[in-house]
Amino acid sequence: MRLVRTLSLTLCILSAWACQTSDHTATQAPFSFYPTLSQFQFFQGNINRLEPVDEVIAYELNSPLFTDYASKARFFRLPPNTKMIYKGSGLPEFPEGTILIKNFFYQEGENLTQPNRRLVETRLLVKDQNTWKVGTYIWNDEQTEAYHEILGGTKKITWTNPEGETLVINYVIPDNNDCKSCHQNSGKISPIGPKIRNLNGENVFAGEKANQLVHYASLGKLEGLPEDFSQIDKLPVWDDDSYSLEERARAYLDINCGHCHSANGPANNTALNLNLEENDPHKLGFCKGPVSAAQGSGSLRFDIVPGNARTSILHYRMNSIETGVAMPEIGKTLIHKEGVALIEAWINSLDTGGCN
Repeated sequence: MRLVRTLSLTLCILSAWACQTSDHTATQAPFSFYPTLSQFQFFQGNINRLEPVDEVIAYELNSPLFTDYASKARFFRLPPNTKMIYKGSGLPEFPEGTILIKNFFYQEGENLTQPNRRLVETRLLVKDQNTWKVGTYIWNDEQTEAYHEILGGTKKITWTNPEGETLVINYVIPDNNDCKSCHQNSGKISPIGPKIRNLNGENVFAGEKANQLVHYASLGKLEGLPEDFSQIDKLPVWDDDSYSLEERARAYLDINCGHCHSANGPANNTALNLNLEENDPHKLGFCKGPVSAAQGSGSLRFDIVPGNARTSILHYRMNSIETGVAMPEIGKTLIHKEGVALIEAWINSLDTGGCN
């Protein structure tokens, strides 16, 4: 009997040890970025063609962030048997292991295939252990591979814009800290673009147009969409005249400025909130003086002077590429002429009541 008890106790101890060992072994190691983009196997064939494998899914944004007129090809990959969860108009709940893939390139004309497209960088956001990690990959001149680089860099880019102008810029590739400065929300790294309201639009899948949210749900990649689709918010397309001037301007400011200029963003100390949720005119900058009268204000008194864009700090800073003045501070070496014109028209359309 004593021998049986001893053997039983020994088996229990060994069993507990085995379980602990198994659990420890099953614990996933922290994610680390591969040295090259091709190692992720996001794309089939020549990776510069950006032809995704089956589990990599394309997405577009109604209103994208401006980055020196670069075009962007966006994709996401979810781990097997996982899905995004609808949580309202903001970001969906992404599962652990999600990778967001954003490719930056310049092109001539409307042909998006080689040799008219020149890839510059690919940025990844990876959700690992409930934290988003950033990784930047810089494409080589041969367009055969992109290499992981945490320090960023610059690339001399020459391209012809839709107006036929040949432009040359020193394109700035941000380092990891620059990425984090924009992507911080409540002190944590977070995606900016793929909010539900910004995904609520059409894209082409297998040659057919479809609403992106409906398509993702049909693939089993998105759960919880309301049955009444009219309940789902939609971010206006900033350059689509079918929306009102107000809607377009607010959408543009939301995607280009609101991630920093919000109550939980890195620029919350400015007390200027440009995100779509903000409806307080003063916090939106109407007749609000800058917190600091530094170089960036241009000796102007108010962030927005209703009816007068030329005396508004917001317009002044958007219309500059001077260091210490230009807004946004990073990701911009060229003035976005169309964006500035939109905000100028919006400010000038506002009821003039004067600012004391």
